[in-house]
Amino acid sequence: MLKRENFPIADIYVPVKRRATLDPKKVDELVASMLKDGQQTPIMVRPDGARFVLVEGLHRLEACKKLGDTVIAGYRVDARKH
Repeated sequence: MLKRENFPIADIYVPVKRRATLDPKKVDELVASMLKDGQQTPIMVRPDGARFVLVEGLHRLEACKKLGDTVIAGYRVDARKH
């Protein structure tokens, strides 16, 4: 079972391909939702040395950045094994 943790936003790297899927309108909708209800769904990151790589939750991450948060709730997952 995954354990919910708080991750420093500054330590999360977003891969270029994932960044290309960013929809600013969706981020604004999440900002409004987070102001009202808080972060409902944790993001997913995988460890990569001293940083973390975003696996899932780009719009939630960007919404937290826009709100000025320094940490975000998420789950630590393992890298895919091929």
